[in-house]
Amino acid sequence: MKILSHTDPGYAAFVRRLKRRALPEAGVRDLVAEIIAQVASKGDDALVTLTRRFDNAALTPKSLFVSEQEFSAAKKAVSPATREAVRRSLANIHAFAKHGLRKDWSARNAEGAMVGERFTPFDRVGVYVPGGKAPLVSTALMTAGFAQAARVPEIIAATPCGPDGSVNPALLYALKAAGATEVIKVGGAQAIAALAIGTRTIRPVDRIFGPGNRFVVEAKRQLVGAVSIDLLPGPSEILILADKTGNPEFIAADMLAQAEHGGDSTVGFITDSKALLGKVAKAIDRQLTTLSRARIIKAVLKSGTFLLHVKSLADGVAICNAFCPEHLSLIAAGERKWLPQIRTAGAIYLGNLSPVAVGDFLAGPSHTLPTGGAGRSFSGLRADQFQRRTSIVRLDRRSVKNSLPVVAEFARIEGLDAHGRSTAIRLE
Repeated sequence: MKILSHTDPGYAAFVRRLKRRALPEAGVRDLVAEIIAQVASKGDDALVTLTRRFDNAALTPKSLFVSEQEFSAAKKAVSPATREAVRRSLANIHAFAKHGLRKDWSARNAEGAMVGERFTPFDRVGVYVPGGKAPLVSTALMTAGFAQAARVPEIIAATPCGPDGSVNPALLYALKAAGATEVIKVGGAQAIAALAIGTRTIRPVDRIFGPGNRFVVEAKRQLVGAVSIDLLPGPSEILILADKTGNPEFIAADMLAQAEHGGDSTVGFITDSKALLGKVAKAIDRQLTTLSRARIIKAVLKSGTFLLHVKSLADGVAICNAFCPEHLSLIAAGERKWLPQIRTAGAIYLGNLSPVAVGDFLAGPSHTLPTGGAGRSFSGLRADQFQRRTSIVRLDRRSVKNSLPVVAEFARIEGLDAHGRSTAIRLE
């Protein structure tokens, strides 16, 4: 772990590096471009080849999709406890989504024209669910579940299969419960390319949602235009900002929980209390020995974890806004003072008793959030992203007459006389 105090020589340089921009790495960019080109030219055959290369699974164009038999087997395999967990999580997701869905509206403008907006669900969306080290059942719910709440009629999910060509039963059960109409056993950049471009067996989607590793994120970035995307959610990250009121055991537990994701995860702790920093460091070492994924966590603690002792909590807030964390845990006696000053976090958890894990699995908001500094420009996944917005305009003779002088003037300024004529002709 990197542990620094504001009095240390390397502190200022380290803090400057925390101001991130979500820019692609050259090697990742080139490899993803090559993968997209393969899928574009060879379609299903490319997916088969790339799945064998990256996931060591032997699929065929016919076995790219999860079959109804596999869905049925998954339903029988999951425990009652899993079913209840999925049910409760989905209920909160749907209730939360209901508040975020946009509703049609109309009004009159100053000239008397009727103007408004109409919101309709996308016809077909793709959701990506990472595989790898753990079946992310909660991610299936917090992507497809929002599409389901928005009444999207076609939801195709993509998730990598195991070497035997199977997908985790709990994950399949969750996808089906969340409204997935199709599931393909493909992961990585190749899955994003297939959803965006389409193949002989996979019809392209209108929009792609979901988190992934840096290759998945880069594929989403490169394919904007062919398809729209939700945001750029990459490897998991947490930043905890606390004053002396922070509970060191709770803080250490939250840090270890996010480090459990492994890979390129980032874990940070910032405090103006040197005593608390020391207690948190000791609690991390103590709790680590009790965890089943200690080896994975150790790698993140070594390469992706920092603990900072700042001069003041205000300095900590400034670092947070520069870092743009996916998850921010704010623990401070003056919570009402500091919360309005946090501007760039994907999700904020308030107080000692708000574990990020509850947000990951159950609370209701989607845990698909911007990472890598993208929170400066993107917000987390929300229900209205599954709706297509269309503006509506209706004029009558009176509102045309009221509008004509302004339209005529703009037409004159911009040299677009046909525009002016198209309005004036309606009064002749």
